[in-house]
Amino acid sequence: MEYQALAKEILSHVGGKENITSLVHCATRLRFKLKEMKKADAEGLKANPGVIMVVESGGQFQVVIGNHVHDVWQAVRNEAGLTDDTPVAAGDDKGSLFGRMIDIISGIFTPFIGILAASGILKGLLALAVVCGWLTTTSGTYKIWFAASDALFFFFPLILGYTAGKKFGGNPFITMAIGGALTHPLMISAFEAGQASGAVSETFLGMPVTFINYSGSVIPIILAAWVSCWLEKQGNRFLHASIKNFFTPLFCIAITVPLTFLVIGPIATWLSQMLAHGYQAVYTLAPWLAGAALGALWQVCVIFGLHWGLVPLMINNLAVFGQDTMLPILLPAVLGQVGATLGIFLRTRDGRQKMLAGSAIAAGIFGITEPAVYGLTLPLRRPFIFGCAAGAMGGAIVGFSNSHVYSFGFANVFTLAQMIPPGGVDATLWGGIVGCVVALVLSCVLTFVAGLPKTTVAAEPVDVVPATASAVLAPMNGSVLALDQVPDTTFASGLLGEGVAIIPADGRVVAPFAGEVVSLFETKHAIGLLGDNGIEVLIHVGIDTVKLDGKPFTAHVQVGDKVKAGDLLLEFDREAIIAAGFDLATPIIISNSDSFGGVHTVASRSVQAGMPLLAVAG
Repeated sequence: MEYQALAKEILSHVGGKENITSLVHCATRLRFKLKEMKKADAEGLKANPGVIMVVESGGQFQVVIGNHVHDVWQAVRNEAGLTDDTPVAAGDDKGSLFGRMIDIISGIFTPFIGILAASGILKGLLALAVVCGWLTTTSGTYKIWFAASDALFFFFPLILGYTAGKKFGGNPFITMAIGGALTHPLMISAFEAGQASGAVSETFLGMPVTFINYSGSVIPIILAAWVSCWLEKQGNRFLHASIKNFFTPLFCIAITVPLTFLVIGPIATWLSQMLAHGYQAVYTLAPWLAGAALGALWQVCVIFGLHWGLVPLMINNLAVFGQDTMLPILLPAVLGQVGATLGIFLRTRDGRQKMLAGSAIAAGIFGITEPAVYGLTLPLRRPFIFGCAAGAMGGAIVGFSNSHVYSFGFANVFTLAQMIPPGGVDATLWGGIVGCVVALVLSCVLTFVAGLPKTTVAAEPVDVVPATASAVLAPMNGSVLALDQVPDTTFASGLLGEGVAIIPADGRVVAPFAGEVVSLFETKHAIGLLGDNGIEVLIHVGIDTVKLDGKPFTAHVQVGDKVKAGDLLLEFDREAIIAAGFDLATPIIISNSDSFGGVHTVASRSVQAGMPLLAVAG
């Protein structure tokens, strides 16, 4: 219930339930595949304080929520009536090949992102425990924890069979059964026997079978799942309804499993090896250059949600070589943004900025950099650049040191434990540590010294608008509050635009200029206007008042209405909002402030509706 209002807002801005082809979530963002992207209102959704950022990339409409993304995802599903068994309409597959590839990869891997990261962390901690002498590989404790950490990777074909089946629109239990066949003990025994004899000793209908150990593999089961889902659609199409529920799955497993062992598996394994060896050849050619490039660009990929394209490559490296050099390079990229955020924390005197930086540092250490990037480093620009530059420097050192990981996870502080070689600590681990420390310290120092604009003492506000600027009048009576003092990090950071806030003295909101109503939230707590002078204004009554579901608010205009300065827009019950425990601070944001030369507060400490509030330079 806590996120019901936010879920309604998100649904309305993505074009409603009928426009959703699929919905998954990763660590911080909702990932929508929409039938018609043009129906989505990204700008309107960005204005919601519960949304950090909206990104349209890789054929997906991505809504960045933060650490509570799972709760919001569940609320959106509940509000839209979506379940795991809900059939969804086919979307538009006319996007770019790269975009469709990213959508497929993220759709297959994101459902189990949490356990994937947890398994990698546990493997790294076990390696650390063995090196420190706390456990031995022969002890029962180690074996049980190792089984817990390794089960997901060993039975990858089962897990990927399920998620790939769902992504390709088939019965996920059929494709999971196919994955189970690939890791069945009989097949593994046949593989081991073939390895021992050095010859092909089994056939299928007279055709020789080359058995391969598919445990931990990625590409074979994904291709097999696609084939199975295609067969399933043909079976459901041509078979009579009275028999298709039994015979369609029969045909799928009876055809796809042997086809995988005979054709799909060997070809996919060859592709996997070619991919791994191709990456290794590029990496070997100039490890430091590969490290610098990945260290600099990783966070850019994260911003656009394109980083999922590299996840199968890292897993494939581990499956083919038993180790991976890409993941260690990405850790300095993460710590570069953490260091930049630490520099902001140490330098800024802004209480709200310092609080946001503190929480973002904690999240960044565990690999979640979106709060730091979207909330601080990217809006301030220079810290983000410094973080990427430091990530490049650290990545170059890690690449030059030939550092590896020996289990999969996501780049965070626990990755250092996953970098411990099986034979014990060596120079590759120390090189990785040095690269990470350099990225962290360098970005922190650069940001502390030159990452934030110099603080200037603001002149006393004037009550006359400069002749060269356009006026935005006060939309309500009350006390003026600097935007960075608003108790909401999204507004205080300036992410949504420059402006000011008013603590209202009564319950009326009037138009600040002549223009048109361009947006009105269903909960009536916020309204967007476009002035005849081209200025876009968002008026958001209170903080988190979206949770009140519109009860204290009354709208006197509709979207598309023309208004003139002083026209009544909204009324609200001031006392009811206070009694419900919500802050009344009302941000007045120039949402297209980047299009102007500057936004200046011209009101004194208190203001009356209709008095000059902001001056927007042309």
